[in-house]
Amino acid sequence: MNSVHGYRGEPVRLAGAPVLDLAHPMRRGMPQSPNHPPFRMLLERRHGDHVRADGGSAANELIVTGGHVGTHVDALAHVSQAGLLHGGIPAGTVQSHEGFTRHGIEEFPPYVGRAVLLDVAAVHGVPVLPAGYEITVADLEKARDAAGVEIGAGEALLIGTGWSRHWADPVVFTGQEHGAPGPGPAAGAWIAERGVRVTGGETIAFEHIAPGRGHAELPVHRRLLVEAGVHIVETMRLTGLAEAAARRRRADFLLVLAPLPVVGATGSPVRPLALLPDDGTEDRA
Repeated sequence: MNSVHGYRGEPVRLAGAPVLDLAHPMRRGMPQSPNHPPFRMLLERRHGDHVRADGGSAANELIVTGGHVGTHVDALAHVSQAGLLHGGIPAGTVQSHEGFTRHGIEEFPPYVGRAVLLDVAAVHGVPVLPAGYEITVADLEKARDAAGVEIGAGEALLIGTGWSRHWADPVVFTGQEHGAPGPGPAAGAWIAERGVRVTGGETIAFEHIAPGRGHAELPVHRRLLVEAGVHIVETMRLTGLAEAAARRRRADFLLVLAPLPVVGATGSPVRPLALLPDDGTEDRA
């Protein structure tokens, strides 16, 4: 595929376009929510354990992970309110030890389309928002106006906080003690009102996490997943994308988002890719 339509309304040439990887590498000990089982990988077979007659050998691994570890997409089955999933479906009628028969991550069609980055850290003039900072509607509108973009229904909206810069420090990144920046309830409602198909950011929970509160309440998850049916991408690596947006003087791009179709799962690891076609707006000075 050399071109697509729908990126700011005009055809876009994709051949040779720079591609940014928006996923963190997955390894033992990476930052994650304490609510989910940790990522583990081990070599189940090593070279030399079995050698074929012609001298060939193979190695393979065993991977154990939760669906919400590393960069991942939340399925609509992930959160319920008063026992109900999105669309008023009673969670107890569609869940079992084998997973969910409705709203599992396999129901998420791969997303290939326009996405917008609202860099809230940039509009505050800082590389990283403070721990525990609540993103407001005013923040989102200021970031939108600074970027000169509109957000269309059915598109993807990402929020830049700079939090990826703390990835190497699990204590800070997880925000269990000092909190983490993210949208508050009003900002979550604003996002839902845009009619986006998917939204996401850099923290392990797409929420304002107050110091010492952990994940005691997740009102933005409720608003997006349960009420609006908007999928969430968490633990994204957006610093490189934010830097590219500043260079290009353009905050929209083509996003490729395809979680693993694990039947009945509440979430899945994902490797989002941002394609940045050169339209002549990049500042080369």
